[in-house]
Amino acid sequence: MMAGIARAPADLQALGRWLQVLAGPNRLLIFQLLMEGVQCNCELGEALGLPPNLISHHLRALRNAGLVHAERDALDARWVYYSINRKALDELIQAFGAFFDPGRIKPRRLTCGPHAEPVPALEFTFLGR
Repeated sequence: MMAGIARAPADLQALGRWLQVLAGPNRLLIFQLLMEGVQCNCELGEALGLPPNLISHHLRALRNAGLVHAERDALDARWVYYSINRKALDELIQAFGAFFDPGRIKPRRLTCGPHAEPVPALEFTFLGR
């Protein structure tokens, strides 16, 4: 951790990965549709007007981030159904809520500029002198 920076209220590595994965509008749209309930690739593609390979690409990224579950149909394994990983969603909500909590904003410390509060000078004593 860098000097002078307070400890973050959330795991910044995980938060950064989630932000990176969710940054694309198509992934946010897919996530939005999955928030409405379980969907298959063809339903997602039809709703978004995107080809199946592109939907699969985005779903793979969401799955690799742990945000989405995939479940194969018991009768026909060619069909895969996607849903939100609720445990990961809870962690995401917790991390975002903690990191973006407005209560964390503190008043400005006047340590520089014309209104700076004087910092006490450090005194050094040299041994042997």
